[in-house]
Amino acid sequence: MTKTKRTTTASAPVLGSRALNRATLERQLLLRRSPMSATDAVAHLVGLQAQNVKPPYYALAARLDGFVPEALSGPMADRTVVRIVTLRSTIHTHTADDCLTLRPLVQAARDRELHLFRSGLAGVDLDRLADRARGLVEAEPRTMKELRDILLTEWPDADPLVLSIAARCKLPLVQVTPRGLWGRSGQVRLTTAEHWLGRPAEPAPAPDDTVLRYLAAFGPASVKDMQTWAGLTRLRDAFERLRPRLVTFRDENGTELFDLPDAPRPGPDTPAPPRFLPEFDNLLLSHADRSRVVPAELKGRHWKGNIAYRTLLVDGFLAGLWRLDEDALVIEPFGRLHKAAREEVTAEAERMLGVMHPGAAYDIRFGTVRD
Repeated sequence: MTKTKRTTTASAPVLGSRALNRATLERQLLLRRSPMSATDAVAHLVGLQAQNVKPPYYALAARLDGFVPEALSGPMADRTVVRIVTLRSTIHTHTADDCLTLRPLVQAARDRELHLFRSGLAGVDLDRLADRARGLVEAEPRTMKELRDILLTEWPDADPLVLSIAARCKLPLVQVTPRGLWGRSGQVRLTTAEHWLGRPAEPAPAPDDTVLRYLAAFGPASVKDMQTWAGLTRLRDAFERLRPRLVTFRDENGTELFDLPDAPRPGPDTPAPPRFLPEFDNLLLSHADRSRVVPAELKGRHWKGNIAYRTLLVDGFLAGLWRLDEDALVIEPFGRLHKAAREEVTAEAERMLGVMHPGAAYDIRFGTVRD
């Protein structure tokens, strides 16, 4: 039997943090703004994390040329994109097609999540609960409280909160509009993806195609990186099946990294303009080793408890935080910005405000430098 020759980890080329940074920024549409549509960008990025309504809009404003909020709000209103719990058990904005395939892919993780709450589900038949909950939300979209209150009448001894968590884990529940639309408000009301989109979910796919899409949007990356992004385990076999189609590198710690052969890998000195990113941007959440974006000395500085801050990139790396007050965009660098960088950050702030808040009068202020 002829053995397939492959590059060992020890002999694979090394990619330093700046090379990984530039490659990832290019895949994330953050080195230069892309002319692609909002829907195509959501598909390319394999979704945008969306615990809150506004972050996906700011995420696309940083990435797309000519973006306006209506470019995402429109597809959401016509059900081309949706908001649903998928990766890492968090709400994401996905295309309708990805909603119907990625949710089945991560269903095993949602089932494992449910085991954490078994003590609150004593005596509850989960299949029956799923059927009952499906009937309720497909009859009319429901809030979690409305769903919980009805389920509690059938299982009065169960933990009320856990009943609603069980429904969310067992069913692909999407948030119906007007929730998620720019400039609109509304409670979170839920129905099934199949009911909202008018077509059935796809069978759970093998992870191989998703591995390729992850690498296209986040690579080069390790197996653990993708597992962190997806909230899944045991993806090594998929990478091994794909190995003949991939190229390998290693990072400065010797970790094996996989990539698509023809994917862009710009040089480490490629200019990276400043970018204002929303809280929970997937750029900062989708690798086990985040040093390609977050310098070691700033690890954990863009989080507080379970809250993520809005972040500023300078030269491609985390460099500060920002917030929008009533009358000002306040920028808080972690270190001092030299004059040219400060001017570039100010110009990018003006551009972002013009895109996201046209006609509004905001000052741009630099806050106290954080040490």
